Amino acid sequence: MKRLVLRACVAAFAAVLLAGAPAVQAKELSGELEIFSWWAGDEGPALQALIDIYNKKNPNVKVINATVTGGSGVNAKAVLKTRMLGGEPPDSFQVHAGQELIGTWVKADRMEDLTPFFKKQGLMTVFPQGLLKNIGTDKGIWSVPVNIHRSNVMWYIPANLEKWGVKVPATWDEFFEIAPKLKAQGIVPLALGENWTVNHLWESVTLSVLGAENWDNLWSGKLAFDSPVAMNAWVEFTKVLEFTNADASTLSWQQATDMVVDGRAAFNIMGDWAAGYLSTTKQLAPKTGFGWAPSPGTSGKFMFLADSFGLPKGAKNRETALAWLALLGSREGSDAFNPLKGSISARTDSDLKKYNAYGQSAAADFKKDRIVGSLAHGVTANEGFMNDFASIMEVFLKTHSPVATAKAAQQVATKNGIGK
Repeated sequence: MKRLVLRACVAAFAAVLLAGAPAVQAKELSGELEIFSWWAGDEGPALQALIDIYNKKNPNVKVINATVTGGSGVNAKAVLKTRMLGGEPPDSFQVHAGQELIGTWVKADRMEDLTPFFKKQGLMTVFPQGLLKNIGTDKGIWSVPVNIHRSNVMWYIPANLEKWGVKVPATWDEFFEIAPKLKAQGIVPLALGENWTVNHLWESVTLSVLGAENWDNLWSGKLAFDSPVAMNAWVEFTKVLEFTNADASTLSWQQATDMVVDGRAAFNIMGDWAAGYLSTTKQLAPKTGFGWAPSPGTSGKFMFLADSFGLPKGAKNRETALAWLALLGSREGSDAFNPLKGSISARTDSDLKKYNAYGQSAAADFKKDRIVGSLAHGVTANEGFMNDFASIMEVFLKTHSPVATAKAAQQVATKNGIGK
């Protein structure tokens, strides 16, 4: 009995000591973290919001923001290739989810499998299964998506359309009816920018011609690029280009969007990072200041892309990089980043009250629309095809030959293993 009382006293004394002791803290990270991306200028504030949160959580880590300017990563990808092949990878880098990463750096065995990380962080259940398929293979999961963007969006200024007496076209035939009326008033019907934005426009036009199933069939190899139905997309695209601005190749995507804001152009087809630009940089309110609609002929279809970050093999600061990836996958990080970026969260449990009218609209469409992947932004095809396709587009812009272009597209598809 005395022994039991003694044990009880010892246990009680120990409990008092532990109650007064400081809680055991997880090991604080220190050192550096190099983040490589192409988010600069108007997209910079969204990235900075993530860095600010990371700094608060990890005050002893020096964050190196290694941004390379250039829309859609046109310059950053070249710099990244040099570093990856030279054995000096950044700790984590931005990449479009899908074949842009898988067909290039995963195929080259340069990335770590993040499946254990996803399971530990509880990310297997908060991302849609369709998205997980696009960031993974049968051998692993390769990146953490921080957002969902929509490619097939037509932007406009409601007050301008009212002034000009035109409505938003639901089909390209409707666009072809109003375009001459706009030109007669000295208005460019459709603003266009540098070459990658031409590829961006092409995929929306092609989706309208082919439909979602045949669009998917292009990338699975079930539909040839030089088939009659696919060739029709180039015919339609030729007609659309007739109503764009002659100086397109000299403009960035922001400058093309500015044409719409300034009233020099009626419409622009761009991804919904334009929503962030219009609301944050241009200070326009969604619905009243600027409007949007699915690009003509694509209602009920959501052409998606996702920005994501992976973990290269040989990263100098692996632990700080894993903490960065954990923030990207978190609800806190996602809901701090996306309202500023103009995108929606890749998570299914985001707080939509933090998003503006456009973000809430996009989130609703993402849940109900038919989802297809973007070519221009790395979902459907590997980087080899994308580079070859960019060259084909340059030739097409000079020749406007649908037949020759379709045949050339099929040749590069075969060369790059599309459908295999």
